[in-house]
Amino acid sequence: MRLVVHVDGGARGNPGPAAAAAVVSTPEGEVLDEATELLGEVTNNVAEYRGLLLGLARARALGATEVEVVNDAELVAKQVAGEYRVKHPAMKPLHAAALDALGAFARWSVRSVPRADNAHADRLVNEALDGQR
Repeated sequence: MRLVVHVDGGARGNPGPAAAAAVVSTPEGEVLDEATELLGEVTNNVAEYRGLLLGLARARALGATEVEVVNDAELVAKQVAGEYRVKHPAMKPLHAAALDALGAFARWSVRSVPRADNAHADRLVNEALDGQR
């Protein structure tokens, strides 16, 4: 089963209070699941990776065998796709965890889009940070 996973993470301040979010849908756009996670004080990049990990876990729990991950963090998308190296030592374990989680799927892709095209996940991050979720 192929699912589309919109993920996001954000920190207010860098580092600062942070949250991650994921929206899992069918390729036709039917939302099957959404989730948020408060992360405490972390950097924006950590929050973005945590959003990715959250989305992959939710997709796996729904029985996905293929995932198309959509995010608005070009750095994370390019690191996971192998186009950019992970230089920061603190990011290496998150990168490795993401690759491990992606390896559980028969096929996967990750792409970065403008924030407006990831609005649902972005809204969930802000709602979590505002205490509305």
